[in-house]
Amino acid sequence: MKMSRMRGASLAVLACAMVGAFGLSACATTGTSSSSASADSKAPESLAPGLDYAANRDPYPSTYQPLPRQNSAIVGATVFTGTGQRIENGVVLMADGKVEAVGGADLAIPAGYTVIDARGRFVTPGVIDVHSHLGVYPSPGVQGMSDGNEATNPNTAQVWAEHSVWPQDPGFNTARAGGVTTLGILPGSANLFGGRGVTLRNVPALSVQGMKMPGAPYTLKMACGENPSRVYGSRNQSPATGMGNVAGYRAAFIAARDYKAKWDKWRDTGKGDPPTRNLQLETLADVLDGKILVENHCYRADEMIVMLDIAREFGYHITTFHHAIEAYKIAPLLAREHVCAAMWSGWWGFKMEGLDAVESNAALVDAPEGSCAVIHSDDPELTQRLNQEAAATLAAGRAAGLNIPEEHAVAWFTLNAARAIGIADQTGSLEAGKRADVVIWSADPFSVYARADQVFVDGGKAFDRFDPAYQPTSDFELGQPGYGLTAATVTEGAR
Repeated sequence: MKMSRMRGASLAVLACAMVGAFGLSACATTGTSSSSASADSKAPESLAPGLDYAANRDPYPSTYQPLPRQNSAIVGATVFTGTGQRIENGVVLMADGKVEAVGGADLAIPAGYTVIDARGRFVTPGVIDVHSHLGVYPSPGVQGMSDGNEATNPNTAQVWAEHSVWPQDPGFNTARAGGVTTLGILPGSANLFGGRGVTLRNVPALSVQGMKMPGAPYTLKMACGENPSRVYGSRNQSPATGMGNVAGYRAAFIAARDYKAKWDKWRDTGKGDPPTRNLQLETLADVLDGKILVENHCYRADEMIVMLDIAREFGYHITTFHHAIEAYKIAPLLAREHVCAAMWSGWWGFKMEGLDAVESNAALVDAPEGSCAVIHSDDPELTQRLNQEAAATLAAGRAAGLNIPEEHAVAWFTLNAARAIGIADQTGSLEAGKRADVVIWSADPFSVYARADQVFVDGGKAFDRFDPAYQPTSDFELGQPGYGLTAATVTEGAR
């Protein structure tokens, strides 16, 4: 630094700064006046709205309002709490949108509670789909509604999935009829960095903000493997190979580290002009600070290991690997690194990186202590049947010799799923104080015959298979083939 730009600092001050850098305690007194010291460390001035990303970290806040609700008691069901507990003839109390208490038949029901008779049925926490593209790839599936991939650059960390969500997507209704109360909506996987994901409550709303889950952390969709190298390699640009992918991740995080350091320095010293805001780099900087969770599309075990190495190099954490077809090969590593794996049971073979699959994948990932196995959809139809997808994996795991009880496996689409997108403190299990997200099933949820009879979101009834008043229908379903026809004695509109 030139002496003319040192803002009057003396050589003694400079020497003390150098000594301080080596952790020494000399130069406790510099002779600099207190007014001069305070001038050098003044707080930065406030910037105009929109120029300082830290001044407003929630520029598109949730306007979510819970559905109408009443204090209720669900009685007589077999209850899977999501925490590994099974309660026969159980009672679930819901008050003010929260789970008030869960217990056996001896649990007292307060006066004035509406009693819901669930004898012969099953109760679980609400289903959570951590990998959904509802709203960004909605129905009808036409080009004008295909808003999930900003496939214009390998790094589009600046885009937010919520700005593509169409709340009228009929898929939200059909997912709700499958017991889904919460969804992690992600951009697609064309890019190394696809953009921010958002967590939605599955309730009808006019805007995405009306569905946005208050307090849920943002996520960042990253993708490794064939997708980005195929998309950009076909354009004769980088990345065209696996090594190009890795170079792209590293370059992006180097830039993000530099960006973060410049903002930190400006905030600490107040000197000079602030950095110019960069939407792409601020998302990655928040990943480095742990404010945004990484949701990483990755199929192969070896590539997951590489992604963990990159995270270690730059000091961030991968929350969940998605699709993770070969996760069973590294189950102990994933458990040790506290990384969830979101998987299917039967989807495989549609490309090279998806060949080495086993149906017991999630069951094998679940085996080590501290694991986090999750069943996800990536599909508007499969999201309606995540309980059946979990049942297939459970059966395959048992055939492989793993003795997994149903009350444990239910966490694959409830509590573990909540962990995978950072909301386990709010939902995912039937525990006192958590959101009253509850499904009453017609039968054992691990049966192909089970259907969600009633679905509650924050204690409000969001779906009722026997009451058309609780079967929301999108305008884009009206007049479609099959609309209005009854099936299995179920009334119009139920799914």
